[in-house]
Amino acid sequence: MTYVVTEACIRCKYTDCVDVCPVDCFVEGPDFLAIDPDGCIDCTLCVAECPVEAIFAASDVPDEQQAFIALNAELARKWQQITEKIPALPDADDWAKIKNKRQFLNV
Repeated sequence: MTYVVTEACIRCKYTDCVDVCPVDCFVEGPDFLAIDPDGCIDCTLCVAECPVEAIFAASDVPDEQQAFIALNAELARKWQQITEKIPALPDADDWAKIKNKRQFLNV
């Protein structure tokens, strides 16, 4: 099983999760992070670090977020690896309160 970044990360991009990942399996896009399913070792460390609760085990991804399982795998092939914590997006705290933001994802 792998872990998956879901919709809550969109336009926030807090990178606390990146800082604790022992295998550097996160990739970074303009306004979202994704997990490379081939690199994830299911350690669960990232889950507790995400301030917007955007990370789930693939088996626990909510029904309405299931598309993010394939999306993480797709983006992992396109985006660059991120290995260190960076500042969140400038308006991340505002976006963290917004639900249903899939249409704002910049891929």
